[in-house]
Amino acid sequence: MEDKNSRLPPPPGEEEIPMHTRTYQVKAYRINAQTMRIRGRLTDTTPAGLYIDDDPDPLDVHDMVVDLVVGYPDLIIQSIDVVIDTHPHKNCASIEAAYQQLEGLSIGRGISRNLTERLGGPSGCSHVGALLKAMVPVAVQSLYSMQLADPETDKRASRQGHDPEALKPVQELVRNSCHVWADNSELVRATDAGLAVEAPVWISDRLEKLGRSNEIADWA
Repeated sequence: MEDKNSRLPPPPGEEEIPMHTRTYQVKAYRINAQTMRIRGRLTDTTPAGLYIDDDPDPLDVHDMVVDLVVGYPDLIIQSIDVVIDTHPHKNCASIEAAYQQLEGLSIGRGISRNLTERLGGPSGCSHVGALLKAMVPVAVQSLYSMQLADPETDKRASRQGHDPEALKPVQELVRNSCHVWADNSELVRATDAGLAVEAPVWISDRLEKLGRSNEIADWA
């Protein structure tokens, strides 16, 4: 099996010196039928010995976490908690509470504009803003997962992707967000017409690997 970490290998040769690694990690959780939690973490590290001679360990530059509780399916931010744990300047963490002004807004469409207007440039932290923007697609993708994560839901029924009502919250947020969801795309035309659409590729591939390709139709 391919090691996916190998997809970002160091360049060949020794002339290129490593300098910086940024990592985003975002996870989504179902709290209840009306709310979910989106938790994101951003870390920046530099290689051992780059800034401090003979230092044997990598050096942490940034380490911050954003915790959002958002409504389902409207993605309205009910609460936001920002913790800037590792930072370069003593005053960096003083901006944490400023992000509470995003409460009551949607993390879906318009969040980039609101971040720029309210907390852009000198009014906020560029790294927290970058993390929040990385969290948006996870929140959107989790809308449909909320149905499957509900222990009271009939999963076989809820994953009928051709059901316009089941996909409506997702469609409203992703429409025209990329070429696949363009107004004139095959996918949008099919869903608007209430027609069956193909199962996600990652579902089809996994079912085939499990020898259960006959179940693919359940996802259509």
